[in-house]
Amino acid sequence: MKRLLLIAPVFFGYYKDMILEAEELGYHVDYLCDAPSNSNISKALGRINKKLISGSAKRYYKEKALPLVEEEQYDKVLLVAGMTCAFTADMFCEMRRLQKQAEFILYQWDSEVNLPYCKSIHPYFDRIYTFEKADSEQNKIYRFMPTFYTRIYEKIGKKERPVPRYDCFYVGTAHPKKYLEINRMAEDLKPELPRQFIYHYIPSVLKYVYHKVTAKEYRHARYRDFQKVKLSGADIMKGMEVSACILDAPQGGQTGLTLRCFECMGAKRKLITTNVDIVNYDFYRASNILVYPGTIEERKAFFENPYEDLPEELYRKYSMNSWMKRLLSGEESQKLPENH
Repeated sequence: MKRLLLIAPVFFGYYKDMILEAEELGYHVDYLCDAPSNSNISKALGRINKKLISGSAKRYYKEKALPLVEEEQYDKVLLVAGMTCAFTADMFCEMRRLQKQAEFILYQWDSEVNLPYCKSIHPYFDRIYTFEKADSEQNKIYRFMPTFYTRIYEKIGKKERPVPRYDCFYVGTAHPKKYLEINRMAEDLKPELPRQFIYHYIPSVLKYVYHKVTAKEYRHARYRDFQKVKLSGADIMKGMEVSACILDAPQGGQTGLTLRCFECMGAKRKLITTNVDIVNYDFYRASNILVYPGTIEERKAFFENPYEDLPEELYRKYSMNSWMKRLLSGEESQKLPENH
């Protein structure tokens, strides 16, 4: 049996879905969290400056990662890199020395602007992917590959749509630009979509203070405006299931599509997003996706007409199963099909 070492963030439990899909493709999977701790304080410190957690990262690597790469022989090592990744270039250099037979694959789950440290680890990977189309166009080291939706959202899409409890729904971490744009959008949408569920999660008071000091978008924000409990993936799924429309906005420094865009597709729910680049993707339909450029124009048909089903091949293309298959096989297409 082929062996895969998956290094990925805990982030809403997506790593569990990745393990499941890889196992179905015939891999035995060992998993490593990409950071020494999943605590809010540790993650906040690591995002502010990785040097603040360098000691714990070294201990974690020595105690958890190194024994695996010394004892096991892997066919593939897959790093799904987000803002929490604490492994250094020296660590990946040692992994490559110990796993000479393995193919090392990197998937950057953020833009290079937000993940500048990734440039230091690029030399240790055989294939490098990004969800950020702009990065792939500016640097040929990157292969462009959007993200995915998981099976749980596919199940929602196959159910009969219930009478909505919410007209629009949003759950997300309160990154400054995202926080401001979602609030503006929700306020503008109240006449058309009055029943709203808006949930801005802040991981720690430290993160709030950091944004309050450094981000103009937090100028009028108050700590009591934020939710301190992270909703589970199951809770988010339940909320989307009883909602007519989902709100979305990328965080600062990103133009790549968020997971929420693909989850809406899988769940067959309408989407309102501030990401103008979504019109360049092959699954874009004006009947399903409304781009919010700062104001809500007259879009009566969007709010009144039902969701338009897409061709089945598009649902298959953006499933996590297809995403994992392309990553591990290297048979992905770098070019997006033309928009319909």
